Amino acid sequence: MRFSAFASRNSKELLRDPLSLIFCIGLPLFLLVLVAVVNRNLPPVEIFKIENFAPGTAVFGFSFLTLFSGMLIGQDRSTSFLTRLFASPLTGSDYILGYSLPLLPIALLQSVIFFVVAFFLGLPVTVHVLTTLLVLIPAAVLFIGFGLLFGSIFTDKQVGGFFSVFVWLEVFVSGMWLSLIHISEPTRRTPISYAVFCL
Repeated sequence: MRFSAFASRNSKELLRDPLSLIFCIGLPLFLLVLVAVVNRNLPPVEIFKIENFAPGTAVFGFSFLTLFSGMLIGQDRSTSFLTRLFASPLTGSDYILGYSLPLLPIALLQSVIFFVVAFFLGLPVTVHVLTTLLVLIPAAVLFIGFGLLFGSIFTDKQVGGFFSVFVWLEVFVSGMWLSLIHISEPTRRTPISYAVFCL
């Protein structure tokens, strides 16, 4: 459990900026409420029905985990904190766990709040929501891993710029605006669409 002290330090670093955490949870909720209101007042669009739009938006919300983990490790690299840590007995796995574990509770809290709000907007309350929450855990780990990768390659300032490109890529492959179900139909499946659907 050598990584526990390091993970605790990273948790405190994340909590030092509560506005970012509020934005992390608030923006996906704002998009969900906005689309739900628009879809009720305009001719309904299949992709924007709450049961179709909510899961894609939940995945989109994880993009901020990428930003947080990338900025955290990027700042540590720029301040030589990470270099000093190399003198500690931490292993590579300890570093990964120390940066990743503080973000997992944020991902879980984000998903739970998101689906509770979605219930009030008309999402059917079924056991499949629990399955969805379980499926979202590996997705959250994936996005945190992207952030660690970006933070290891880029500086903390470069991570923010690259993140804007990453967000647009995620919007198109998360299922928010494009129906991945139609992309996956055998009659329309191409190598590119198949790759997008698997992602």
